[in-house]
Amino acid sequence: MTSTGPTPPAAARVVDAVKVYGSGDARVRALDGVTAGFPAGRFTAIMGPSGSGKSTLMHVAAGLDSLTSGSAFVAGTDLTTLDDRRLTLLRRQRVGFVFQSFNLLPTLTVAENITLPLDLAGQRGDPEWIDTLIDAVGLRDRLHHRPAELSGGQQQRVAVARAFAARPEVVFADEPTGNLDSRSGEEVLGLLGRAVRTMGRTVVMVTHDPVAAAHADEVVLLADGRLVDTMADPTAERVLDRIKAFDTRTRDSAPHAEQAVPS
Repeated sequence: MTSTGPTPPAAARVVDAVKVYGSGDARVRALDGVTAGFPAGRFTAIMGPSGSGKSTLMHVAAGLDSLTSGSAFVAGTDLTTLDDRRLTLLRRQRVGFVFQSFNLLPTLTVAENITLPLDLAGQRGDPEWIDTLIDAVGLRDRLHHRPAELSGGQQQRVAVARAFAARPEVVFADEPTGNLDSRSGEEVLGLLGRAVRTMGRTVVMVTHDPVAAAHADEVVLLADGRLVDTMADPTAERVLDRIKAFDTRTRDSAPHAEQAVPS
């Protein structure tokens, strides 16, 4: 999808983000001065070779991990200024998450899992919005089932609905199709895309899969903990070509490279 107007404001962004793990000989620089914004109302994919820092970038942008230096913002709020309590509240109320492993509570029904973020926040939520999400994920006839009674694809669709239930500023999806077969993966990616394009939501997805990245409006590419490229209107072929180029470059420089960093 090509934007014809001004760039929308960032739902989330990082500025000069540095993340270092360990010390001494075990020191790993996972992010090395990354500045990136994730526009509101858009679908952004974060990609890069193994060890590029893509998962680390998502974790610090979402407030799941702290920065060594630099800043991270969600809708203008600087996460580095928040104490643990306020950071927890922000994640609960303004950020949604979809993980590879679904992370549904097995004792709760589909309906209860979907509304869990609202229940934890002591909020009733908007019944009309919840109904819209239930219809969007196509699970109205499964509302009283528990996760063990659902397929993997159905469980991930519940997780997607849960992520959007509180109308967060941004939903972060970490390899959301990693545990799914290709058909179920396409269904989940299509659902995320529709949430952006028909519901005006914001999605930031980490993926290693060029086919998954092709569902996004823009791809942010990392290598060696640094932002190296952005790609609008991605196709699987273009993304794969860029990833291969960075993989080749990394192999060629391996004897001189520092210790690998988390992906």
